[in-house]
Amino acid sequence: MTKTTFLAGCLAALAAQASMTQAADGILTVATIGEPPTLDAMQTPTDIVLTIDQHIFETLYTYDAQWKSVPLLAAGMPELSADGLTYRIPLRQGVTFHDGSAFDSADVVASLTRWMKVNSKGKQVSEVVDSLSADGPDAVVIKLKSRYAPLLATLSQASIILPSEKIADELTEFVGTGPYALKERRPDQYTQLVRFDGYVSPEGEPSNYAGKRQAIAKEIRFVPVPDANTRVEGLISGQFDFADSLPVSAYDRVEASDKAAPVIFQNQGWTSMNMNMKQGLLTSKELRQAVQLALNPSDMMLAAFSDDRFFSVDGSIFPEGFLWHTASGVTRYGEGDPEGAAKLLEQAGYDGTPLRILTSRQYEFHYKIGEVAKAYLEAAGFKVDLQVVDWATLTTRRADPAQWDIFITHSNFPGDPSTINTITDSYPGWYVSDQKAQAVSTYLASTSDDEKAKAWEGVQSVIYDDAPLFKVGNFNGLSGIAKGIPDYVPTYWPHFWNVTPKE
Repeated sequence: MTKTTFLAGCLAALAAQASMTQAADGILTVATIGEPPTLDAMQTPTDIVLTIDQHIFETLYTYDAQWKSVPLLAAGMPELSADGLTYRIPLRQGVTFHDGSAFDSADVVASLTRWMKVNSKGKQVSEVVDSLSADGPDAVVIKLKSRYAPLLATLSQASIILPSEKIADELTEFVGTGPYALKERRPDQYTQLVRFDGYVSPEGEPSNYAGKRQAIAKEIRFVPVPDANTRVEGLISGQFDFADSLPVSAYDRVEASDKAAPVIFQNQGWTSMNMNMKQGLLTSKELRQAVQLALNPSDMMLAAFSDDRFFSVDGSIFPEGFLWHTASGVTRYGEGDPEGAAKLLEQAGYDGTPLRILTSRQYEFHYKIGEVAKAYLEAAGFKVDLQVVDWATLTTRRADPAQWDIFITHSNFPGDPSTINTITDSYPGWYVSDQKAQAVSTYLASTSDDEKAKAWEGVQSVIYDDAPLFKVGNFNGLSGIAKGIPDYVPTYWPHFWNVTPKE
């Protein structure tokens, strides 16, 4: 190395250190879609709660870029018994809570016990758990009654680890192991988090929620801003450093701003038309398949989102980049075939009974999807009754199988495919079939990622054959970031460790 090169390197290092020192005193102000109802993610694991909570609390496992569960507070992947029923989970050592107490197995056992009592997914897990115990201070053992493939995925979300001494039916202290600690919460004003100087980060390159976490900003303030246009105005005026969930119509304004830039999060969720298999027209499998064959997902998504930057069309239930992406079983999905659908209608003996579709304008893209679907279904020969109601009415009506045939909705992509709503027998639509039960059973008995991926191919193939829904497409989310923040990486629940505030 020459003297000149060495000097340049030293100067660069000093400049970087100076920049980090300045950034360390910075504050990130984040405009969210509203006030969190609680900071207890076990009680209410909604997106807004999880967005804030993930900075305060940590779980044993978390999701990497492929949405695989990888260690966070766990020291490694579980040691699994030959029968797939016993999980021994090693714990990281040297981790402390925000109150200075040491993290150990007693905290994990107490936290997961509470989680299995109060959380919806935790309650499902409790049905297959035979016992949960500490194995010394640095490991826990979970023994199952039967194999349960989604275990690690469910331990990667909302199963937050608390100090055993702080656990109560209703939390009054919100103490975690995360990179930020709660300092103050003023309802409808802000939730203030400050850097936890005692934070011990996991190792590895950052990947979605996994890998190294650094609390660069000294403080993060989450400000509830329920009105989307107010979030846009605050972002472009410089009031906010980040604004979540912006309308796609705001993209051009944000892009033209001298203070902010748009951020597109790929594959935020997917839209679907869920069919009633319990009562009415669509108890007929041929008619459900006719619906699938008639529809044109490209036209529906273009009508819904106006710009192909904000959507993609893919028959796989999970998008590319996910462990679960596969073309297996995909059929009757493409550019729409009203003539082919008409033949299925004739074979099924369709008698002209109106097909009742529920949609809502509170989600404008739901309504636009419904309008295009109506046109394609009528071209195939269906008589369509498109019922436009508010979202609360829709959710009430869909609980009654006598009132509808299809409802339009959207979902996120869960960490484990067996937790998709439609797969649940009791979810509106009431998808029950012997081949689904067998395919899901095979999945739940899988232990390795390869086994799970193969079993999921079988589940998706069955879903396409049974036709409980029509997947319309994937949609992207729009948010905005202040210019001068160089290292924000979009994720489903926006996170702000590893993010440098603007100077």
